[in-house]
Amino acid sequence: MTSTPRTAVPLHQHTPRERGAALLTALDHDPTFVTDHLNLNASALTTLPEALRRCSGARVLSVYDNGLRDVPAWLWGFTHLHTLNLSANAFESLPDALGQLTNLGMLDLGHNALRAVPDVFETLGHLEFLYLSNNHLTELPTSLRTLARLRYLNVTDNALAQLPDWLGELRGLQEVRAYHNQLTALPEGVGDLTRLRELHVMNNQLRYLPDALGRCARLEKLNVQGNGLVSLPDSLGDLGQLTELDLRFNALTELPESLARLTSLRFLDLRANALTTLPEGLAGLPRLEKLDVRWNQLTELPVAFEALRERGCLIYT
Repeated sequence: MTSTPRTAVPLHQHTPRERGAALLTALDHDPTFVTDHLNLNASALTTLPEALRRCSGARVLSVYDNGLRDVPAWLWGFTHLHTLNLSANAFESLPDALGQLTNLGMLDLGHNALRAVPDVFETLGHLEFLYLSNNHLTELPTSLRTLARLRYLNVTDNALAQLPDWLGELRGLQEVRAYHNQLTALPEGVGDLTRLRELHVMNNQLRYLPDALGRCARLEKLNVQGNGLVSLPDSLGDLGQLTELDLRFNALTELPESLARLTSLRFLDLRANALTTLPEGLAGLPRLEKLDVRWNQLTELPVAFEALRERGCLIYT
């Protein structure tokens, strides 16, 4: 039986801390109170209260921004959970029992102090959204390769030196965020991510991009700023649906002529490279709205680029 927490102000109008306090009050004072949505964000918790045990049928548990270092064993019996948010706590490790939550569709373990993640993802086949950002991870668990339904993967702000080649087996991926790591290369397997729409790998140590990247035919946003890129593969010109390309703060001295085939491109950021010239074909990009070439070694733009300005494209030099 579900009842409304006893509070003078509707629960949704409280701040996160007040909502958590109202929920805890209801659990403590009404022994019949249960709910399938447990929001205890920013509630100054250092442990999960025992009263939560009777909500074992919950579908959502969010304890973002507390002081949790571990969770009680009974939590892993909450097998109806679809959403589990343990982010912004103080977890250094999690048990393999995480794999018992077989109905999870969203798991957020970001902003903790994890050095490893339990290698139990073969039992989490319903997972679509996975957040592992802002931890101390140096590698990803191999069982991630079994997540056929995964659509979103965030591993930013870790200590990853590489992404595994089996990343390409995650054919359902639509967005990958892996910026602020120590990546020196992207795996050739990235070309098998044919549903990928966004790839964000800025602020790593990439010098080259794989030719296989050109097979990501649905890619719309590619952000590789702040790496050490010295050249680009011709295959980038095959990304016919690309709308945003961010190449700023790299070491590029030239661009491939194939970029002139990016007919869907709207924003091209080339700031802070070492370019001395631009392919004239860029001037023919029909949808380009903004071109930024500041802080390069260009003495002047080719005359052809005046046509871009005349039709309203913003060009920053």
